[in-house]
Amino acid sequence: MSAEPETYSDYPLGDGDYNASLDYLENDTSPCVLQEVREFSRLFVPITYSLICVFGLLGNVLVVLTFAFYKKAKSMTDVYLLNMAVADILFVLTLPFWAVTHATGEWVFSSALCKLVAGIYAVNFNCGMLLLACVSLDRYIAIVQATKSFRLRSRTLAHRRVICLSVWVVSLLISVSTFTFTQKYNTQGYAVCEPRYRGVSEPIRWKLLMLGLQLLFGFFIPLVFMIFCYLFIVKTLVQAQNSKRHRAIRVIVAVVLVFLACQIPHNIVLLVTATNLGRMDRSCRGEKLTAYTKNCTEVLAFLHCCLNPVLYAFIGQRFRSYFLKIAKDLLCVRRKQKSPGFCSRPHSDTFISRQTSETADDNGSSFTM
Repeated sequence: MSAEPETYSDYPLGDGDYNASLDYLENDTSPCVLQEVREFSRLFVPITYSLICVFGLLGNVLVVLTFAFYKKAKSMTDVYLLNMAVADILFVLTLPFWAVTHATGEWVFSSALCKLVAGIYAVNFNCGMLLLACVSLDRYIAIVQATKSFRLRSRTLAHRRVICLSVWVVSLLISVSTFTFTQKYNTQGYAVCEPRYRGVSEPIRWKLLMLGLQLLFGFFIPLVFMIFCYLFIVKTLVQAQNSKRHRAIRVIVAVVLVFLACQIPHNIVLLVTATNLGRMDRSCRGEKLTAYTKNCTEVLAFLHCCLNPVLYAFIGQRFRSYFLKIAKDLLCVRRKQKSPGFCSRPHSDTFISRQTSETADDNGSSFTM
């Protein structure tokens, strides 16, 4: 058997390395069998993916409902967050398919669904990361360039549909190779859903290209934007000497630290994988360690979509007010007949008054940042 696996995938179904063809020879003498990694994956991945799906769906649906019924998007940050919530919802909806694949050890769905699920996964993951970069850029313009921001942000808000459509189109273009190469096929007695490069010349280059695009748009571009924008934002807020803005600094630090904690480990593993492609001296022990690490860090990276609503929405005082209004209205529907006084008018008036006063300062959007 060749020293290079026939296929490679960086999608959440066992990563192809060991799920399809990682039983290659070490030093051309002894087979490297990763059955123990498969067993770990069958237990660990379905549980974690299911939890991420449930909590990610719950948090992001609440964000969408809040914008739909209680809070209209009045700034580009609001628009980006609404689109990010939609992207995260579509992303987590693909996780049950990968969870089933890990649990059964093979892709049990159709070939068409294989392409569709893998494509949706890639598009929405990339879109979510690009939208994070857009959020940081909009916060930079609103806070650091405050004197010039009104006209610029008014123009961008007027073209919000074109801007967001452009982000989605870029994400789709980045993911074209996923739709093109991902397919269902049989290997070693079971079906897999992975990119297959048999019909192209220099498949290693295609693998490196896909990894490079994932690293570039799924990590480095958002990271550069966040570091650049938030460093200047923090500098501006420190100079303002305002207690509320000091709280905003803590929020920004939390946003950046969570992003780094969730994304750096997985992207380091992807870099290691990219550097190992084509090498003939890989050890079986090293590949096992990489496979274990990739499972764990991938789950950590996906967890970020559950934390997005908390970091970018619910942590803000204004957004929490809208969220509490949703909760109260839902309780009112159930208790309207039993306790008419529970849904009292004064609370609604207080909320409307608070909403009116908060709307006056739109420079901070509906969030503490």
